[in-house]
Amino acid sequence: MADKKAKGTTSRIKKALAKKKKVATKRTAAVKVSKKKGEVDLVNMKKDLIVKDFATHEGDTGSPEVQIAILTSRVLQLSEHLKDHKKDNHSRRGLLQMVGKRRRLLQYLKRKDEKRYKVLMERVGLKA
Repeated sequence: MADKKAKGTTSRIKKALAKKKKVATKRTAAVKVSKKKGEVDLVNMKKDLIVKDFATHEGDTGSPEVQIAILTSRVLQLSEHLKDHKKDNHSRRGLLQMVGKRRRLLQYLKRKDEKRYKVLMERVGLKA
């Protein structure tokens, strides 16, 4: 009798897992279908341009200059969004986190190399 209960629970677990897998595959299929071939993701394109413009050397994606430039772009975009959607507090919190991260990166860069900091501030269009 105990064997039947054990078999029943494992089969229920297997069925539940199979359902979860189907749901996951449906979600991934929906994501794949929404991006058509030849359709370029504008966010990634813009990000690539920023990386090329602010990179200190070829293949550079992690330097403070690149990170600050990407964050500045996202902050500007999100602040425009919040002008239209004043009650979107979740996005507002994300904006504040991005501004804080950018501020910390700027402090780091200023501490390490003030010349690079000043040049970056002018290029990005931030006040010193």
